[in-house]
Amino acid sequence: MKSLFDNTACEEILARINQLSPQSTRQWGKMDVAQMLAHSKEAFKVPLSETAIPRMFIGILLGWIFKKKLYNEEPWKQNLPTAPNFIIKDQRNFETEKKELLSLIEKFHSSNPAVIENIVHPMFGRFTGEQWGKAMYKHLDHHLKQFAV
Repeated sequence: MKSLFDNTACEEILARINQLSPQSTRQWGKMDVAQMLAHSKEAFKVPLSETAIPRMFIGILLGWIFKKKLYNEEPWKQNLPTAPNFIIKDQRNFETEKKELLSLIEKFHSSNPAVIENIVHPMFGRFTGEQWGKAMYKHLDHHLKQFAV
């Protein structure tokens, strides 16, 4: 699995995002392209957070069962359930969301994996820096495929 800490993988993701346009149409799901970019931004707020996000009770009970699926080679299924705070229903500005997401990706990429691994995922618990890099790549890859890029 590719990692967002890898220069080549990060450049690939940035190039794919730059292929999107406000007219990009989804292949599945409910989000439009601007909502997908906003959703992806929310995901980056977890490993880039400066304050601890509390673990979810359901995550403590069941998160370990699904954790490896976040960063293994197996593609994610379409229409997976999403945590409520990651669901974007309101209309968003494509250019604003794109610019902000690109900035967050650059911030993540240039961060220290040893620092990132101190962040605890609210659903899945602790990740190594390598696992964070793979999980963040896989999340973006999934949604970019959703919009055929």
